[in-house]
Amino acid sequence: MQPERLAALRPSWAQALPRGVAPFAAGLALAFVLQLVVVPLVGDFWARLLMDIGINITLAVSLNMVNGYTGQFSIGHAAFMAVGGYVAGAVTYYGSYLWLDALGPTGRPVVSGAFLGEGDLTFVVAALVGGLAAAAAGFVVGLPSLRLRGDYLAIVTLGFGEIFRVLVQRTDDVKFVAAEVEAAGPLDLLSSVGGALGFGGIPTYTTVFWVWSVVAVVLVVATRLKFSSEGRAFLSVRENEVAAEAMGVDTTRYKVKAFVLAAFFAGLAGALFAHESGTTLNPRELGFQKSFDVVIMVVLGGMGSISGAVLAAILLTLLPELLRSFADWRMVAYAALLIGMMLARPQGLFGLREVWELGRSRRRAP
Repeated sequence: MQPERLAALRPSWAQALPRGVAPFAAGLALAFVLQLVVVPLVGDFWARLLMDIGINITLAVSLNMVNGYTGQFSIGHAAFMAVGGYVAGAVTYYGSYLWLDALGPTGRPVVSGAFLGEGDLTFVVAALVGGLAAAAAGFVVGLPSLRLRGDYLAIVTLGFGEIFRVLVQRTDDVKFVAAEVEAAGPLDLLSSVGGALGFGGIPTYTTVFWVWSVVAVVLVVATRLKFSSEGRAFLSVRENEVAAEAMGVDTTRYKVKAFVLAAFFAGLAGALFAHESGTTLNPRELGFQKSFDVVIMVVLGGMGSISGAVLAAILLTLLPELLRSFADWRMVAYAALLIGMMLARPQGLFGLREVWELGRSRRRAP
């Protein structure tokens, strides 16, 4: 087909704009409803649980872009979350001293908490900076690991997570004297994030609205990516990398792109986690165990299924809370339920398909 006819078949920018903006607008509206209607009804505990569910959905869907779409095996996803959390936390914490002038009577940053209150613009910028820092880390990890597959790639990603954890543990204590903060340079501030004791005192900006706004963005991006031509190229790398290269797919570029995109959203999740109320960033909490939890969500939902990752993230976030009445047997029951799910559905809840494709496949079966 000639280029002129192809151009005529493509929708114009004005025609494509509503279709492109509508899902984001719907997600933003849902986030507003959750924040202004649902949160006052359910109370602080369930509001915190809603935020934890949203953060885990973001982590699971983003890791699905690497493990599910391209068939790589990364078990260091929490490291990218930690990069985004520490960078965003440093921006908002030390920014309170340097340009926000948001110090309380004790000389420490004032904890926010108001919906769309003062400092939220700085929080958005900090989250984006944290996401970009995590994306840069994803590029650094992904580029030299292109010749590795399977267990070898998993070892590299695990090693990156352990390296970052050790580096953070060797950082200096958090600065809380205004004169010291103003006299310190950017590198000095980035290396003063609490060490093994954790990074405490980060202002509280995370709300249900911000968390579910990010969830809406990552879901729309992941869905459009999967069903686009680039998404088909991602899946071809997963199915048979040699055949994909023979068909002209640049497997190197797509694997790096998957790592960078997944790391960016993991960094956003880390920024949201760092600014939750009462959170102290601790490198031990964002280590291998957290990465393994996210991998379980992806595998349980189905490698490559977005809706499966969402459902698995919701289930695995709620299960520990629902099993609290078992006290000492809670973790045993949690592990037994996971084993039962994997025995019943070894391919995951939805496999590679989405929830809206299940009924269609059943109708075609006869």
